[in-house]
Formats: sequence, structure tokens, C-alpha cells
Amino acid sequence: MNELLRELELYAKKEPTAVAFGVFDGVHLGHKHVFNTLQKAAAKRDLVPIVVTLANHPLSVLRPEVEIHMLTSLDQRLHLIKDAGIEYVAPLTFTKAISQLSAKDFMQTLKNALHMEHFVAGQDVSIGHNRAGDLKVLTELGSQIGYSIETVEQFNLHELPVRSTSIRKALNQGDITTVTQLLGRYFSLIGPVIQGEGIGKELLGYPTANINVSPSQAIPAEGIYATWIKFNDQLLPSATSIGKKPTFHTDAPLTVETFILDFKRNLYGEHLELEFVERIRGQEKFSTIELLSAEIEKDIVETKRILGVL
Repeated sequence: MNELLRELELYAKKEPTAVAFGVFDGVHLGHKHVFNTLQKAAAKRDLVPIVVTLANHPLSVLRPEVEIHMLTSLDQRLHLIKDAGIEYVAPLTFTKAISQLSAKDFMQTLKNALHMEHFVAGQDVSIGHNRAGDLKVLTELGSQIGYSIETVEQFNLHELPVRSTSIRKALNQGDITTVTQLLGRYFSLIGPVIQGEGIGKELLGYPTANINVSPSQAIPAEGIYATWIKFNDQLLPSATSIGKKPTFHTDAPLTVETFILDFKRNLYGEHLELEFVERIRGQEKFSTIELLSAEIEKDIVETKRILGVL
């Protein structure tokens, strides 16, 4: 418990607070619904709203054999939460020790470290060892420890529950339209530009920026996408390939390569944010380089149409 207390005290406010707690991976419309509820509750009670987000997914500790792909990096998540209007965000590292805490000890620590007087939770909340701290338990603890609790209804969009798992599933299927709707914004990847094989430039006449993506990052299904590049306050139209270059290789690592339209600058080492607008097609293996080049030309025409650029 001391470990948790020390970490949370780094973000303690002098004023009493209203707290929302969760992973909030993706910072989707459902999460923003929670944040809006938190802000309204805090304003009503003259409290400071604060979001406690887990820096790592609990499964990375509880079931390390399970591969977790996150929709957002921690830095991206913190930025998006603040963009949603939450000024104070406390990233908390989930550890084995924290997983062993009872719901009472965890909530008592939030109370002590953050001066919490109000807690905002989803109806399916589960906190503490063995997920024992459900809504009923947390409500009873509030009476003992000294905080009020408010529940947030499940947020649905077109009768579809907005959840991070739903977004990951749509992303795995290349369903960018659904991903965009559930996030309330374009899904994006962020990473540095690294040296590639040079196939795009040397063989095809379409130089690409190869973006190095973290192994823990969720990415769209293999295919060709119309995308925007955010770079130095610019929004640049681009066509992006995610795949294993089946025309050139039988077994190659997955790469994320983007061709930026009408752009000549060397970007090696630069960090780019890649926003996915629409999937154009799946990956294909072509019998000749000429056929592949012709298809790329079609992809670029389609990218321009989707993005509305000439």
C-alpha cells in the first residue's frame, strides 16, 4: 500500500478531489462520457477533477503470457485525456503488490493520497484483489471511508457499446469507419521514421517513410489505407501500406510504410503521427513489379479522392 501511496502523492492536490479510475486505453467516446460526468460532479461539489489512469494494462502483470496490444501509448493517452478537458491526470503503474490490495485498502489510499471525496465509476467497475470491489462493495466502502460515489451508464453508439475491446476488434478487421466512430476521431500511430529496404524508392518510384511502431501497439489489419500525416504542424496527405511486402517476400516482418503525396523531404529520425481515414484494399501479391506499380498508382488516385485533395 505504501508503494501506491507514494506514487499517487506525486499528483496530490491541496484541494479535495473527484476521481475517475481506469485504464482508459484509446480515450474513446465512452471514456469521454466518464470524464464529462466527472467534471460536472466536481463542479457541483466544488472539487478538483482528477483522472487516475493505469500506465500498464493489468493483464501485463496478472497474465503476462497474454499479448496485449494497446490502442494508445501512455504519452498519447495522457495527451488525449487532457485534450478532453481533464487538467490533472495521474498515471499509476499496476504492480503485483497493487493487485494484492483489497478494495478497501485501494480506495482508502485514493482517499488519503488525493483527498478524494467523490468517486465516478462505470456500472461494471471491479477494484481490488480478485476484482472484489464491485459497485455494491464500493458504495458500502464510501460510507465507511468517507466518499460519495456516482455511476456512469454504459455509453452506446448506434446501439453498439463503446469499449476498447470493440475498437481493437474493428481495428484487427481493418474496419476503420467503425474505429473512427467509436473513438470520435481518427485512429493514429506515432513513431520515428527508420531506414527501410528502399523498395518503394528504388524499384517502384514511390519513396516511403517507414514508421517504427512499438510491439505493444495495436495496429490496423494488413492493407492499404488513405491517411494523414501530422508533421511540424502540417497535415500531409499520404497512402499507407501495412503488411509483409508479399510481392517481394514470402516471410517478412510486418511494416508500416507511408507514401506522402508531393513531399520530397528526408524524414529519417523524425517522429510522425499517422491518422487512418479509410481502408482502400487488402494486401495482394503481384506477379510483376509493373503490375504492383500500376496498382499503387490507383491507390494514390483513390487516396486523393478519399482525402479530398487534388
